[in-house]
Amino acid sequence: MPAPIRLRELIRTIRTARTQAEEREMIQKECAAIRSSFREEDNTYRCRNVAKLLYMHMLGYPAHFGQLECLKLIASQKFTDKRIGYLGAMLLLDERQDVHLLMTNCIKNDLNHSTQYVQGLALCTLGCMGSSEMCRDLAGEVEKLLKTSNSYLRKKAALCAVHVIRKVPELMEMFLPATKNLLSEKNHGVLHTSVVLLTEMCERSPDMLLHFRKLVPQLVRILKNLIMSGYSPEHDVSGISDPFLQVRILRLLRILGRSDDDSSEAMNDILAQVATNTETSKNVGNAILYETVLTIMDIKSESGLRVLAINILGRFLLNNDKNIRYVALTSLLKTVQTDHNAVQRHRSTIVDCLKDLDVSIKRRAMELSFALVNGNNIRGMMKELLYFLDSCDPEFKADCASGVFLAAEKYAPSKRWHIDTIMRVLTTAGSYVRDDSVPNLIQLITNSVEMHAYTVQRLYKALLDDISQQPLVQVSSWCIGEYGDLLVSGQCEEEEPIQVTEDEVLDVLEGLLVSNLSTPVTRGYSLTAIMKLSTRFSSVNRIKKVVSIYGSSIDVELQQRAVEYNALFKKYDHMRPALLERMPIMEKTASNGPTEIVQTNGETEPSVPDTKHPPLVTQPANQANDLLDLLGGNDVVPVIQTTLPTKPASAGGELLDLLGDLSLSGGPAPAPSVPISQPPFLLDGLSSQPLFNDISAAIPPMTAYSKNGLKIEFTFERANPNIAVITIHATNTTEADMTEFVFQAAVPKTFQLQLLSPSSNIVPALNQGSVTQVIRVLNPQKQQLRMRVKLTYTHKGSPVQDLAEVNNFPPQSWQ
Repeated sequence: MPAPIRLRELIRTIRTARTQAEEREMIQKECAAIRSSFREEDNTYRCRNVAKLLYMHMLGYPAHFGQLECLKLIASQKFTDKRIGYLGAMLLLDERQDVHLLMTNCIKNDLNHSTQYVQGLALCTLGCMGSSEMCRDLAGEVEKLLKTSNSYLRKKAALCAVHVIRKVPELMEMFLPATKNLLSEKNHGVLHTSVVLLTEMCERSPDMLLHFRKLVPQLVRILKNLIMSGYSPEHDVSGISDPFLQVRILRLLRILGRSDDDSSEAMNDILAQVATNTETSKNVGNAILYETVLTIMDIKSESGLRVLAINILGRFLLNNDKNIRYVALTSLLKTVQTDHNAVQRHRSTIVDCLKDLDVSIKRRAMELSFALVNGNNIRGMMKELLYFLDSCDPEFKADCASGVFLAAEKYAPSKRWHIDTIMRVLTTAGSYVRDDSVPNLIQLITNSVEMHAYTVQRLYKALLDDISQQPLVQVSSWCIGEYGDLLVSGQCEEEEPIQVTEDEVLDVLEGLLVSNLSTPVTRGYSLTAIMKLSTRFSSVNRIKKVVSIYGSSIDVELQQRAVEYNALFKKYDHMRPALLERMPIMEKTASNGPTEIVQTNGETEPSVPDTKHPPLVTQPANQANDLLDLLGGNDVVPVIQTTLPTKPASAGGELLDLLGDLSLSGGPAPAPSVPISQPPFLLDGLSSQPLFNDISAAIPPMTAYSKNGLKIEFTFERANPNIAVITIHATNTTEADMTEFVFQAAVPKTFQLQLLSPSSNIVPALNQGSVTQVIRVLNPQKQQLRMRVKLTYTHKGSPVQDLAEVNNFPPQSWQ
């Protein structure tokens, strides 16, 4: 066969290809020639062919057929063959292929070779692709080379030892004796790899960490020599002596000083020296300073040193390099919780980063700005963040709006400021706010009794200016429905009242019903607001006409509201004023962020249309997610929690009758046509009597749960043949109260379940009292009752959570 072309010629030929198809054709032709040469066992040009094959592999073409040829080259006695063979092994082989085990013996022989360069090749290959089996077999040879006096081999052996430890951590102790003298080496290459090896050992073993803490003074001395040493051409990078070694030592010091007072004390001085003496004009110096800052913040350093570190990050914020600014913002975000006051000094610089053109820097600056907000700077910071919200890209608006809401809720100096701030967010970025912002703002407005007139006037003005921001429109509609009488009477004292008539207010709300910009949810708010104004305005006939029109709406949600409101006007007009009276002050629910599962206990308000705004309808779904997660499946029906109702029994009965043929009298009654879990607008929270009267004899109680001193007992009543009323009694035999007690339950889909609010969330100690809670279970198919429960509470300061299944219900409770 003719001699194959050289590698350079192949590269030159491939580069002349004008299309990818032409390149593929050249590669295929050359691969065919290489295969033929391999089949003929051509030893003369094997090295050249494998080199060309590696180039093709780098271009992305398959080269696996050259694996065995690499092994043949490794077994050769020529250094040039071994070099290409080992390179090919590192590129084409890994531990997933059994072929690599065939080279174990070759590597072992080469580790004991008389030539250091051959030994170096073997060390590099083992450190690159050695499997756990190879590492076990060859660890002894690596350990021997780690003790040699040859610097060239020691640095390669140290890196190879790192790979061995990663693959087989139990071999770590084998290398411990060899590490004693590594830091005494003058060669920087050996020092660098030795520090890498020590770092790996410390990260993987607490015992090694304790053992190597005694090396802190030696590491400090090496670092000090690097800082104080004069110019050395061999190690100088931009005027700094061996910055790579400095960074590695700083990382190792960070690990050694973490949670250790003595080690931290020993390195405080050198860290201060590095922080003050390192040149910052070049990127090399900034890299060292950054590692120094991370080390200072991670060890138990002095307060003055921590302030120095944060000031370095503050200087980074003024750097022209975007990467350095981003690194500074990320680091400050990590330290703001522990060193809040020191970070506060750089607040103005951080806020300026909000104007940066780079989106990554903007996002980090926004997150850090919210972390810096407190009661002292809330007004100034909110002004800057609201300005940012006005001008930022759409991708930032949702997060920024959520941050403003949370900060305002936590640090608002006054209720008026709080309301003004949230309204500003809704007018600026209303379409981007979280779903829970509407009910949260409604709750805030309801609880701010003295601000009702001011709020409804501001919202009415905002509604006249813009109806495109749906959350703003929904809040405005709700407020006008609640406080429309205050708007018309002009009772606002905080600002000059506006003159508006009843017809003008109704015109605005009717306009929302027909607007193309309004979503179905917004139309629901508007129709409910118009209905509520029937008890506040004199234009009752006009309101009746509007409501009756939507009784045949194509939107089922709107149609259901209109039909129920029409029924109120006709059959139940005497109840309308009581039902549509103003909302009371709502109880505050804790909110820990957008991912929290909201625990809802229903509404105590007797005015059901007020409580049934669309966002509130979704609350059972949130709880469903919580319970489905609890039960690990989707074949269950979750709880709907409600509070004990406060409406008179007669009113509750009439309203339940309005929604379906529900029998409220004694004796057997048919199952409700509207399931308990369905959220009809006039059903929730109205009836103060049980949905059905007790018609059955007593059923024996049962113990559902008994563990860690907490006992849950069930007692039963039968409201009718299809409904069981279960009362849980929770008692505590331990010596400490169980606080924040929450009982949750779920049943299979063939059942319907309703969980009323508990008598308390504290289970007293030593059986000095009990917590009771009522569960109603609808079982129309008379199946055996099964239930899964989730218990959460705090006991002696520790949160406790437990799951249990209850399957042994007495037959009388479900038959």
